[in-house]
Amino acid sequence: MKKARLSAPMGRLIERNSPLDFTFEGETISGFYGDTIASAVMASGRKVLSRSFKYHRPRGILSMAGEDANTLVQLPDEPNVLADIRKVTNGLKVRGQNYKGSLDHDRDQRIEMFSRFMPVGFYYRAFYKPAGMWKRWEPLIRRKAGLGVLNLQATPGYYDKAYLFCDLMVVGAGPAGIQAALTAADNGARVIIAEQQPIIGGSLTWSRFSTDADQSEQVLHSLSRRIDEHPRIRLLKNATCNGWFTDHYLPVIQGQRMYKVRAGSVVVAAGAYDQPVIFRNNDLPGVMLTSAALRLMSHYGVKPGQRAVLLTGNDDAYFAALTLAEQGVEVAAIVDMRAEVAESAVVSRVRSAGTEIITNATVYEAYKDRISGAVSGAEVRVITGEGSVAEAGKNIDCDLLCMSAGYMPAWQLPCQAGGKLSYDDATASFSLSGLPGGMFTAGSINGWHSLGEVLRDGVTAGHRALQQLGFTQAQAGLPAAAGGEKPQINYPWPIFPHPKGKEFVDFDEDLQIRDIVNATRHGYRDVQLVKRFSTVGMGPSQGRHSALPTARLVAKSTRRSVSETGITTARPPLNAESLSHLAGRHFDPWRVTPMHQRHLALQAQMMPAGNWLRPGWYRTETLRDKASAVQAEALNVRNNVGMIDVTTLGGIELRGPDAAEFLNRMYTFAFIKQPVGRTRYALLTNEQGVVIDDGVACRLGEQHFYVTATTSGVARVYQSMLQWNIRWRLDVDITNVTSALAAVNLAGPNSRQVLEKICTDIDLSAAAFPYLACREGHVAGIPARLLRVGFVGELGYEIHVPSRYGQALWDALAEAGKELNIRPFGVEAQRLLRLEKGHVIIGQDTDGMSHPAEINMGWAVNRNKPEFIGRRAIDILESQTPVRKLVAFSLPAGSPQPLEGHLVVEGDRITGNITSCEYSPTLNAIIGMSYASADKASAGERITIRTEGGKEVSARVVEVPFYDAENQRQEL
Repeated sequence: MKKARLSAPMGRLIERNSPLDFTFEGETISGFYGDTIASAVMASGRKVLSRSFKYHRPRGILSMAGEDANTLVQLPDEPNVLADIRKVTNGLKVRGQNYKGSLDHDRDQRIEMFSRFMPVGFYYRAFYKPAGMWKRWEPLIRRKAGLGVLNLQATPGYYDKAYLFCDLMVVGAGPAGIQAALTAADNGARVIIAEQQPIIGGSLTWSRFSTDADQSEQVLHSLSRRIDEHPRIRLLKNATCNGWFTDHYLPVIQGQRMYKVRAGSVVVAAGAYDQPVIFRNNDLPGVMLTSAALRLMSHYGVKPGQRAVLLTGNDDAYFAALTLAEQGVEVAAIVDMRAEVAESAVVSRVRSAGTEIITNATVYEAYKDRISGAVSGAEVRVITGEGSVAEAGKNIDCDLLCMSAGYMPAWQLPCQAGGKLSYDDATASFSLSGLPGGMFTAGSINGWHSLGEVLRDGVTAGHRALQQLGFTQAQAGLPAAAGGEKPQINYPWPIFPHPKGKEFVDFDEDLQIRDIVNATRHGYRDVQLVKRFSTVGMGPSQGRHSALPTARLVAKSTRRSVSETGITTARPPLNAESLSHLAGRHFDPWRVTPMHQRHLALQAQMMPAGNWLRPGWYRTETLRDKASAVQAEALNVRNNVGMIDVTTLGGIELRGPDAAEFLNRMYTFAFIKQPVGRTRYALLTNEQGVVIDDGVACRLGEQHFYVTATTSGVARVYQSMLQWNIRWRLDVDITNVTSALAAVNLAGPNSRQVLEKICTDIDLSAAAFPYLACREGHVAGIPARLLRVGFVGELGYEIHVPSRYGQALWDALAEAGKELNIRPFGVEAQRLLRLEKGHVIIGQDTDGMSHPAEINMGWAVNRNKPEFIGRRAIDILESQTPVRKLVAFSLPAGSPQPLEGHLVVEGDRITGNITSCEYSPTLNAIIGMSYASADKASAGERITIRTEGGKEVSARVVEVPFYDAENQRQEL
C-alpha cells in the first residue's frame, strides 16, 4: 500500500511535530495529532473503512465531514463512530463494523448475491406470518444488518450542561457566518458563533473561489483575525447546533458538554451539502464527493488518489482539478454532465493543462478492483436524455472518482423552525421561506456560491438581525443585498439507472434506484410514506445526500414535479446525540437543611431527595458499609431511640374561614369536623383518580391548618392548591412554609423520655398527648409544633421549629438522648422501618396509574362528602374489575433478594414489578411490596419474581403490617 501524505501547506489541521500511533484492524497506523481516523487510515494507503448496512459492501470516505455512514467504525467502548470526524489518539484501537471474518474479506458479503430476493420493505411482507415468526427471524436479521457492538461494561465519561445567552446566535463560521457575526458585533450585539469544525472559515479552509490559490487564504486570515480580537464575540469550535426550539432556544453540543443557548435572534449560515451522482457502484471506496477530496488534502495533507476522474454538473470541479494537479494527482478527465460549458478563466486553465474535458456525459458505472475492493476505473457514456445514456462509452482507469451534482442547502434548522424549503424545477435551485421572526439565513444556504456574494449576504443577514433586535445603529437601512442572477449550480437530473442496479441513492441504508421506484409502485406516493416504507433518509446522514434524489425519483414515478413532491420533514436533533448528553449533569442547586453540617460531622453519606441533600446513612468506625449501618440504625430505633432530619418534608399553612372546606375538596379524607389539636392522614389524587401525594393535616385552630407534603411533591401540591382556589374562590390564605421550618422526627420506645428532658410546657403523657395528636409549645426553649405520628411504627414525635433553630434543636436532642443511646438514622433506615409497617411511599410504591383501591388505601377515601378532586374517576376505577394490586410479600432470609424494578411474572406474562424490597433484621426475613395480578393479592398466595440473572423465586403474599400488627408500639 502506497503512503499518501502531502507536504505543507496542505494539512492545516494536523501537527506534523506530534506523531502518534494507533491500530486499525490490528494493524499499526501512524498519524499526527489532529488527524481523524479516516484521514490517518487513508494516508496509510488503505481505503476500505467499513461495511455497508444491508449488503456488506466495502465502504470508504464519501463526505469527509461526518455527513454519511460510510465511515462508521468500532472503538473499544463506543460503537458507530464516524471515522471522518473522530480524532485519533495515541494507542487507540479501532476496528471496522458489520462484517464476519475480516474487514477485507467479509463472508457476509455473499448476502449481496441474494439482493433480488430482498426488495424494499421485504421484511414487512415476508416475516409476519405465520404468527410469531418475526421473533425467530429478528435475531438473525439484526445480526446480519447490525452496526456496532455496545460495551455494557464501559465506564461512562463526565458530561454536563451549561447555559448561555446572547443577542445573536450564528450557526456556522464560514465566510457568510463570520461576516454576519462581525456586522452584528461591530454594532454592539453580543454574539455567539457555533462552528462544527476545529477551525473557522468553512469552505475557505479547503476550497478555492478563483484560479488564484491564495485568495481564499487571504480572506480567511483577515476574517479570523477580526473574530479573535472582537470582545463581543464568543466562538464555540467543534460545536454543533443540534436543533431549534421555540423562541430561539438552541442546544449546542461541544465535546461532552451541552450548551443550552437562548438567543434574541439567529443567523443560520450552515452552508450546503455536496450532492452525489447516482450511477452503478457509486459507493465504492475511492468514489467520493469532490469536497471530500479537497478536505483530505487541505485539512489533513492526504493525497486522495493517484489518477482521478471528476464528474460534475458545475464549474467547481474545475477549481478542484487545479488543486488536485498541484498536489501531484493526475487528472485523467473532467466528465461534465452539462451539454455546454461556458469558457471561463478556470475552464481555460484546465484545458490548457491538457486535461480532457468530456461534456454532455456521465459516469455510467464505476469498476471495482478485485483485490482492494476500491474503484479502479469508470465507464463514461454520453447523456442522451433525462437519465438515459448512449449504448456504449469509453473506459478510463482511475483510483479516485470525485463527483458533485450540485449543492443542497443545509435546510434542517430553518425547517425545524417552521420554514419551507422550495425547489424550482426549471433551474434546479432551492429557496427557503416562512422563517420565524428573528431567524435569518446567509451564504450558500441561500444559493450564493461566489465568495463576494457570500460575504455580502452575510453582511445583509447581520443587519437584518440587528434591526430585529432593535439596535438603533441598524435602523438607517440595510446595505446593498447580494444580487444578480444566481448561476445554475445543480445539474437537474444526475440519476442514471443501470440494468444491473447497484446505483445507490442512500448509502446509509443500501437503497438503490429501484427501491425508491418500487416503493411508489406499492402505492406510497407521498415522500414521507416512501421514507417510512423504504427507510430512506433514516440513517446517520438523515437525508443529506439522499433527500434530493429521492424526491426526484418519487416525482418522476408519480408524474409530478419535485416542487410538488417536496422532501421529508426535518426534526431535531440535527446529528445523533448520545444519551450521555441528554442525561449529563444538570446544574440544579441542591438545598441543604440547617443541620447539614452536623450530618457531615457525623460522616453522613448524603443522597438526593427531590432538590434536597439528605443523609442516606451514617458511617461509623465499626460500621463502614451501607447494609450494616442501615440495619444497625433501624434496630436502634426499634430498641432505643433515633432521630432523623425531616426538614425536607413540605409544609403548607392554610388560614381562613374556608380552610377546612378547602382541604375537604382537595384531599380524599374528611376535614370539616377534624378536632383542633388532632392530625389526619391526607391523601391527594388528581382528576384521573391517580394518587399523586400524601401527608398529614394538623388542625392548629378552627381556621388554621398545617399540612405536610412529600419532599419532591410539595411544589406541585402548592401550585395545585393555588390553581384550584382560583376556580373555587374560597376564603383561605395558602402559604408554602417549607423553607421557614426545620423538623426532626424523634422515634423509638425511649423517645418520650428524651423529649421530657427538654420539653416542660407540654404534657407528653399518652393520655394528654395521644397518637395522632398535635401540640404547640417549646422544646429546649425553642417554639415548636409537635406531631404524634408513626411513619416508622414506633412511639414518635415530629418536632417542627423555625429553620434558624434547626441545628440547636438537633444538638439539644442529641445531648438529651445521650444516656439513652440515641443515634441519628438516615433515609435508608427510615425506608426499611416504614416498609416493616407496610407504609406506602408515594412515587416509589405508586406510579402514574395507581389509584387508592389499587394500593389498598380505600380506607383513606371518605365516601360521605359530596366531592373532592378525583372523586368521580375513583368511583369509576373501583367499579371496574381490578387488573393489579399492590401486595406485600416475604421471603426467607438467604433467598435471592429482589431489587426494585424486578418483574413479577406468571409464566411468560408480566403481571407486575417490585416497588420496595429490603432485608429486615427485626424480622430476619426479606420483605417487600410489588404489583401483582389481582387474583394473587390475598394473603397466602404465591407470586413468582424474576431476580438478577433471570433466576425466579416464589414469594408468599402476606398481610401488612409485617411488624407490630396491632400498632401497639406507636400508640404507647
